[in-house]
Amino acid sequence: MALIGAGGHGLWHRRTLQRLSDQGRIEVVGLCDRQPVEPHPDAPLTGVAFYTDHTELLRTARPEVVIICTPPHTHLRIALDVLGSGADLLLEKPPVMSSAEHDSLAEAVAATGRLVQVGFQALGSAALAELRAAAPAGPIGVSGAWWRPDSYYLRAPWAGRRAVAGRPVLDGALVNPFAHALMQSLVIADGFQPALMELERYRSRAIETDDTTFLRLTGEDGQRITAAVTLASEVFIRGEIQVGEAVLEYPTDRLRLPGEAEAREVPGRVGLLENLLDHRRDSGVPLIAPLERTRTFTAVAEAIVAAPPPAAIPQNLLRPHPDGDGYVVAGIDELVQRVASTGRLPSEIGTAWAEQPHRVPLRKKGVTHAQAQHR
Repeated sequence: MALIGAGGHGLWHRRTLQRLSDQGRIEVVGLCDRQPVEPHPDAPLTGVAFYTDHTELLRTARPEVVIICTPPHTHLRIALDVLGSGADLLLEKPPVMSSAEHDSLAEAVAATGRLVQVGFQALGSAALAELRAAAPAGPIGVSGAWWRPDSYYLRAPWAGRRAVAGRPVLDGALVNPFAHALMQSLVIADGFQPALMELERYRSRAIETDDTTFLRLTGEDGQRITAAVTLASEVFIRGEIQVGEAVLEYPTDRLRLPGEAEAREVPGRVGLLENLLDHRRDSGVPLIAPLERTRTFTAVAEAIVAAPPPAAIPQNLLRPHPDGDGYVVAGIDELVQRVASTGRLPSEIGTAWAEQPHRVPLRKKGVTHAQAQHR
């Protein structure tokens, strides 16, 4: 195995590689990053070769399985190189930047016969599986209220940006930190085909993308998913997906089904790398997050990123965060919960600073951008 993008979030994957190596299940033959990466006590990976060029790693180390954990706008090029080398792939989320890129990657998968698993690790949750099996009825509402300091948007050259070197960047509250919530809601909807996206994007600081996002997707069958998330809240809401009377707190795998008085923890998550290895050994073990399962997510993310720039939240609503290094939006936690529970966007419930939603008709394999309209 090899890891391309060993720094930053790559440490999470290095820990997994170290554990599986210690178990004797894999041999790690290479790490790659453009910048030097210091060994970590949890993942020393002693003696593993380090590369600064992924093509050299693929040519020299000849891995059978590769993890890609690089910025999203670099995924497609590196993934095509990995598949072309004959290796299977665990590709971090979001997998690619557009439906066209998704098609290109899918064509490469078909041509090479290799495997691609996408890093939506929350799809391995036993709580999610139990919720889907219960099949509760009702609209889906997604909420979450976190805080990220200003330094969060300095962590990488693409952070908080709409484009880098002329290429779109998949950053923003719903397509990056809350991407797991969006992906899980699409899976819960089971076969959901969005026909219309209605979007309100806002920012509480001097960034190009949104840190507060409200989204409503209406399916071809009339089913609705409403998501309301923010990275500018002093009050912490871990993240909930409500389906009728059922509620899944997706980061903690706590679940309350209809008729249950309290939420309960449902233990057990299947690791995506382990699942990929199991599938390689026995094709009867299905992949948890194959590339095709993420197609609708990619189409929705593409539509969000292609939308007009986010509106600035008025300065009089901002308060210094108690920990410093940034501001929070007064009352934003209550607003995201209200939007998620009612299915009505801020502009529809009398929020004084709300803008009219950006509306985009969607189709099965992506966004019909020519029909996009801003009302």
